[in-house]
Amino acid sequence: MNKKFSNYLTTLWQSLLFWTLAMLALGIIRFYGIADDEGIQIANGYEEVITMPIILPFFALLGVAMGFIYGTLEHLFDGVISKRIAIGLQNLIKIFVYFIIIIILLTLLIELVRHMYDIPLNNQIGWWRRDRTFRAIVLYVFLSALVFSFIKISNEKFGKGVFLKMLLGKYKKPIEEFRIFMFLDLHSSTTIAETLGHYKYSQLIQDCFYDLNELVPKYSAEIYQYVGDEAVLSWPYKKGLLNNQCVALFFSFQELLVSKEAFYQKKYGLVPKFKAGMHGGKLMVAEVGVVKKELAFHGDVINTSARIQAECNNFGVPILLSEQLIEDLDISKDYTQKPLGSVLLKGKHKKVNIFTLIEVQ
Repeated sequence: MNKKFSNYLTTLWQSLLFWTLAMLALGIIRFYGIADDEGIQIANGYEEVITMPIILPFFALLGVAMGFIYGTLEHLFDGVISKRIAIGLQNLIKIFVYFIIIIILLTLLIELVRHMYDIPLNNQIGWWRRDRTFRAIVLYVFLSALVFSFIKISNEKFGKGVFLKMLLGKYKKPIEEFRIFMFLDLHSSTTIAETLGHYKYSQLIQDCFYDLNELVPKYSAEIYQYVGDEAVLSWPYKKGLLNNQCVALFFSFQELLVSKEAFYQKKYGLVPKFKAGMHGGKLMVAEVGVVKKELAFHGDVINTSARIQAECNNFGVPILLSEQLIEDLDISKDYTQKPLGSVLLKGKHKKVNIFTLIEVQ
């Protein structure tokens, strides 16, 4: 399945679930407050028609419609428009578009109720201008959108599923985990920075990491942090080994950069190349800090991965892996492994056997 379409489906089902639940909650709130609500007027003789079993399906339908439209538009903004328009202007456009959508959906919903139950509800042109219920619904929708955006941003910041674990306090005390780490660094970064200048160089890094982020969900990776022109990626150990995802991401990233050669040559006069060092094992993860709180990984796995990546230049290869990781991967079909001997990594007392990989064509 196309990765963009797969990402769209993920965003869509999350949006559908959130907005359906949000609108069902709104339906319950409006139903129990209906008698004292000046914005809702029920004609005499219809009080018994407006019941909870009748109201909730309509609000659920409204939630499904909102979820589909919201998920589609957010995917469009994130994938196409976000790179071209400043975030302030994006938000203004979103507010206007969603406002129009709310008017259209509520108008259609009112018309549906009128048609099905023959209830004389106001559905004239401009009905929403003086309707207090409409104002309340608009406020509720925008507050809900803020909640959804907050959850989405938090998941992007901490990684899929990590935000919920942090809310539950899982990492208040250090926890041992078994993970794979990749240190991914731009090759010849100093020379490129001197050639392009700091502004163009910053744009180059930004474009490279945009491309990297297109692949991260496909290979179940988590971005631990960005440090200058370096990205640190991580996988739970078994998930990283599955279908060689931890290695496949690197080679897919190389292929993606090559496929965009025309773009990078035209804009920067070069095609960026990255080098990677990988290792896996046990380490500790804990919640650190109060201001700018984040998850931090502590242990030899982190240091060894970084030191292995630093050896790429010495051996003239784009990727290096530890012997431990090579032994756990099933690479016979897709890659050819090449042992490069033992090296004494900086800060280590024992030598580490390292390998490089060549993709089978």
